[in-house]
Amino acid sequence: MPELPEMENYRQLLSQRIINVPITNVIVNREKTINMETEAFIDALIGARVVFVERRAKYILFHLHDGRRLLLHLMLGGLLFYGSEEERPDRNTQVEIAFGDQILYFMGLRLGFLHLVSVKESEATMGKLGPELLDRRMTPERFAGILKGRRGALKSLLVNQHVMAGIGNCYADEIAFDAGLLPSVLVQNLSPEAISRLYQSIQKVLTDATVIGGYMEMPFMTGDTVTGSYNDQCKVYDREGEPCLRDGGTIIKTELSGRKVFYCPDCQHEA
Repeated sequence: MPELPEMENYRQLLSQRIINVPITNVIVNREKTINMETEAFIDALIGARVVFVERRAKYILFHLHDGRRLLLHLMLGGLLFYGSEEERPDRNTQVEIAFGDQILYFMGLRLGFLHLVSVKESEATMGKLGPELLDRRMTPERFAGILKGRRGALKSLLVNQHVMAGIGNCYADEIAFDAGLLPSVLVQNLSPEAISRLYQSIQKVLTDATVIGGYMEMPFMTGDTVTGSYNDQCKVYDREGEPCLRDGGTIIKTELSGRKVFYCPDCQHEA
């Protein structure tokens, strides 16, 4: 599932290409992906302009010139591609939005969605999310305050979007590895030093992954050599049975509260 780095990468790439370019055509191939009748959705978008692209947690919000917003969540398997009809990937698309001769293709939205919403509706959705971990207002002290009184496994906390926004399975495992902590360690047992280490690892992993385009499997457009570069940088995620890059131990895959977990039992500990 795309997480904060992937969606931030998309936000940056979209912001460079579609701002103030009139929408010239809309195709909806799967009505369940949108939140209204297809004809109404298309009529509302034709001629509209995106004036700002925002990312919040794992969401992208396309701010339209009339004040409404397109709210996108890719969920599991969702992808974006931007280009001409000739460049489009050989995949099914759920929605296509044309900006002149360039088209933004929404693919893999079996569980994801693209909803046209009011400001009030979008703010209600965003208001349920926890704070942004890379926000300039986030500090070690504020982060420690978020953890204060929390209980349960570290991984479960990291992926809880109501506590902190944007982390999913991949980066929760990468962050735990960088901090030298077991994903199963109980948050209430973390020392102040371990919490500080965890905060630094969150900042490092999310920033590094964002800079090199996250781990998406497909480029955003023809000639894009950045998107997906972090896929080869993962230290533990999806590396079951491979040697640990830190101490040579063997990466293990298990489950924790129904989620798959990758970690090194030799160099990740309880504190």
